[in-house]
Amino acid sequence: MEVAQPKQRRRFSPEARRAMILDNAAEIVAEHGVSSVTMESISQSAGSSKSLIYKYFTTPLEILRELLTRELRALRRLQFAAAEEANTFEELVRNITHEYLTYIDKRGLIIERLQADPAISETGALIDYGRTASVDYLAPIVAKHFDMPEELARAATDISFGLPASAGEYLLREEADLQEIEDLTVSMIVGTFVHVRNEFLARKQKLPR
Repeated sequence: MEVAQPKQRRRFSPEARRAMILDNAAEIVAEHGVSSVTMESISQSAGSSKSLIYKYFTTPLEILRELLTRELRALRRLQFAAAEEANTFEELVRNITHEYLTYIDKRGLIIERLQADPAISETGALIDYGRTASVDYLAPIVAKHFDMPEELARAATDISFGLPASAGEYLLREEADLQEIEDLTVSMIVGTFVHVRNEFLARKQKLPR
């Protein structure tokens, strides 16, 4: 007769445990709101002890701030990867916009609730997170593609960042079609750069004498 061997407990890395805590906090935020996130509620949701939670985080606020940071970083990584796959300027704008709106459609409620709390949103506004790096990446592309001064391309690129953010807010607020909002946003962004090149530069260009 074989003797049953005791099951070995699965070991998780510290990174995996932190991710598990954040995942459960995200579920609580989505279902019940930020105020429902406590060490007790997370431990119950995760099926673990509070002492384990305290091993990695000291307060619920620390958890929520890291959760927001994780969400924003994940979004920016997806956008940069999508940008690298583009072959035309429209594809560049569409790929970045698509990743943004798709992410907001899935995770926007969590981000919105986290950012609504000033104590949590000190991490940084959604459109500002990684904004400088994004503008640094896109502005030279815009300047070269539209044959405009890089300073002007940088300004137009930076300002255009507000359009996807507004589209994301609209998507969360209204029962709108995701594809339709994406198409509209892409048209508005591309149209902005075309307008800057065709009209703004022409009006500002010095007259030949």
